[in-house]
Order: sequence, then C-alpha cells, then structure tokens
Amino acid sequence: MDINDSFKTPFTDLTKVSGLVTTFLNIVFMLAGLILLFFFILGGIRMISSAGSDDAQAAENAKKTITSAVIGFVVVFTAYWIVKLIGQITGTQTFFQ
Repeated sequence: MDINDSFKTPFTDLTKVSGLVTTFLNIVFMLAGLILLFFFILGGIRMISSAGSDDAQAAENAKKTITSAVIGFVVVFTAYWIVKLIGQITGTQTFFQ
C-alpha cells in the first residue's frame, strides 16, 4: 500500500505550473474565507455590544464592518468564478477539483 495514495497533501500536484497555480489559489481562497468569517464574527460581536449602549458611533462602526465583509465576500466569490471560467476556457481542468 502506497502511503501517498491514502494521505494526499496539496503539494503532490506541484509537478507542473498549473498544479502550483491551483494550490496557490486554493490556499488564497481558503484564507479569504477564514478572514471573511472573522470579520462577520467581529461585526456581529460589535453589533451586539453596541445594542445596549447609547453610542451611535459604535453601532455605525459595526455596520461598516459587516458591510465591508459582505463586499469582500462578493469580490472573492466573483474572483472564484472568474478563475473557474478561465479554467473552462483554457481547458485547464485542474482548478479546484
């Protein structure tokens, strides 16, 4: 039994440039998702903590954080589908398998 068949790492496909690009893009999109999750949680905590106080500025900052996270999500989501489209057009099916 080959251990490489059972436990694949993302770095096994680095024999070609397309494998390197695929690995890089997968890592970038994963990090973008984690950052997005962090900002949603941060905005939610700020929104909850500002709900009991009379500080309108804190509530506004919480709304701005959540709005920025949503805009970031749209940008990352659009970039993901542009990369998928480029992969389809060029015939490189190694993107995001």
